[in-house]
Amino acid sequence: MEIFKNTKYDFLGTKWPFIIASVLLLIAGFISLALKGGPRYGIDFKGGALMYVRFTTEPPADKIRSVLSAKIPGEITVQQTSGQPEVIISTELKDEKQLDQARRQMAETLADNFGKVEGKLDFNNSGKQAVVDRLRDPLQKAGVPLSEQQLQDLVGRVIQYRDTPPRSGLVKSFDELSGIQGVTPQVVAAMKSEMYPSQFAIRSVEVVGPKVGRELRKQAVLATLYALAGMLVYIAFRFEWIYGVAAVIAVFHDTLITVGLFSIFNEEISLTVIAALLTLVGYSMNDTIVIFDRIRENLKVHRREDLTTVINGAINQTLSRTIMTSGLTFLTAVSLFLFGGPVLRGFSFGLVVGILVGTYSSIFVASPILVFWQDYSDKRRRRNPVPAAPVKDAPRRPSVKAVK
Repeated sequence: MEIFKNTKYDFLGTKWPFIIASVLLLIAGFISLALKGGPRYGIDFKGGALMYVRFTTEPPADKIRSVLSAKIPGEITVQQTSGQPEVIISTELKDEKQLDQARRQMAETLADNFGKVEGKLDFNNSGKQAVVDRLRDPLQKAGVPLSEQQLQDLVGRVIQYRDTPPRSGLVKSFDELSGIQGVTPQVVAAMKSEMYPSQFAIRSVEVVGPKVGRELRKQAVLATLYALAGMLVYIAFRFEWIYGVAAVIAVFHDTLITVGLFSIFNEEISLTVIAALLTLVGYSMNDTIVIFDRIRENLKVHRREDLTTVINGAINQTLSRTIMTSGLTFLTAVSLFLFGGPVLRGFSFGLVVGILVGTYSSIFVASPILVFWQDYSDKRRRRNPVPAAPVKDAPRRPSVKAVK
């Protein structure tokens, strides 16, 4: 399928605005990174605790941040999810021993500030065995004839109901449990006397130690560098070494601009973002190789044309393919960015930026490098011409005198 047919755009003739834009973006990114002391790493790389909390109503982010900051040292980040009464709470900790303590403090602080009832068990944030232990004696005193196994099964059904969407860990009233098999009025009364349904539920907690974070960061950098080195070798072997250098420079350009934009927009770099960057590396390199392959084919046919004309022709011939692949992928990435929520925000932001930058770098960064190199090589040959091989003197023909 071709969107554009027989186009003859002079892409290389308009390369300078794009090159200047790239230089400005790189400078802005480096300035932002310098002012902020480097990228803003997520919990994956700097270590800390990450807690996903669901509330019965719209969560008060400012109150959550203030009460946690008073109890836990370091920066506390509270991020609300779109469309759901949920928050993602993260805290950075330098000491490995503080992680478990911070996790407990986060849960206790939330309980103290959001409807804790002294002497009763928080049902929404308790496990199965804790509920069983709390109900065992009250049910026996109420004359409910349940064996230990029957009690375990009953509580299992209640916990399953609580954790199933749309509740997702939150029961607002014990009366809504009456429809569960085995939950009699006596059981509901025992639960009301011994437990309370809190206003929030801790859905999951992730803890990463600082040492593990540093190791992950190192491995992420090495993975990116190894990928670039392998692609350089492959392209240099398949084409010429200058093609490999041009492609790797273009990919470095894409990666640095993307990281710079992450810093400018204060976005976190996590493991999912590294996955996006590696995806960007492969995507941009593939787009560049398609154009280089067409350049190589055209050079065999149009030997007498200058390289700029050949490259422009190759870009025009692959334009439909570039628009189709980049455009559709870009629309998918934009959808993820708009509707994927905060969990996928970093990944989708990296893809949106990377696709835009990677597409134009294949045309306006990698291809001009080939032209610059040829111009440099031609000037060098003109300055230092190769001396011609000496020609042997032809044997002198004997002179013929006129005979009288």
